[in-house]
Amino acid sequence: MPLTVRLSRLILSYMVNSKERLARTFMALVDPTRRAILAQLERRDGASISELAKPFTIHLPAVMKHLDVLANAGLVTRSKSGRTVTVRLRAQPMREAMEWLRRYERFWSSSLDRLTSYAESKEAEARRKGR
Repeated sequence: MPLTVRLSRLILSYMVNSKERLARTFMALVDPTRRAILAQLERRDGASISELAKPFTIHLPAVMKHLDVLANAGLVTRSKSGRTVTVRLRAQPMREAMEWLRRYERFWSSSLDRLTSYAESKEAEARRKGR
């Protein structure tokens, strides 16, 4: 097989895998419980599954399912020492998602700037009326 064909297939494979990784990352981040788990891990080097489950009203098996989704997206790693499973944050998939979002930032940044200006003007107007 010629080198150019192999290189083309390799590039295509990378692009498909990259899109799948990105989709898994966003699917994992869409759930508020999973985002809360990631926020806990962001504040410390690692945590046991039971420590991560404490703040939630859901049962441990549900937390385990959330961790499975996060692990499938590559957002967390798990390591076992004796009977304790430690979960750690893995930020690389979020970096990739941020890189993807930055490419499209120009489409919404001006809208957000206009929204900020509008909100600030309404806030100033409300303060003037409140005097």
